[in-house]
Amino acid sequence: MKSTSYYPVLMTDRVSETARFYEQHFRFTRLFDSDWYVHLQSSEDASVNLAVLDSGHMTIPAAGRGARASGVLLNFEVEDVDAEYARVQAQELPVLLALRDEPFGQRHFIVQGPDGVLIDVIKPIPPSAEFLRQFAPGAAV
Repeated sequence: MKSTSYYPVLMTDRVSETARFYEQHFRFTRLFDSDWYVHLQSSEDASVNLAVLDSGHMTIPAAGRGARASGVLLNFEVEDVDAEYARVQAQELPVLLALRDEPFGQRHFIVQGPDGVLIDVIKPIPPSAEFLRQFAPGAAV
């Protein structure tokens, strides 16, 4: 299968609130807006897209209808994770994991969206020697 695009779609019962959250805190803009589906695009990179869908909508098969996004962790790689951390703290977003460096090659923090989805804001950093061996050649920072 050759994909021409890929983006997550978050199923929620709070479509408007969730879309507004990504607009206000992660600089997304609306490309399509209805009461049951909102398609968002990063105002900084057109290849970064996210959609929000009413989990009770008839386009969802009955077996999945009514479910909410769960077990999902959205990763946003950024150039200046320290500045983003300061920004979300100023906006009083719920920080679940404070800014820290990981030996596997990330400086990151995690916040939570209004629908419970976790958002991991990341800056790749050089991994420790132990983790460097686990990367494919040329894949590490």
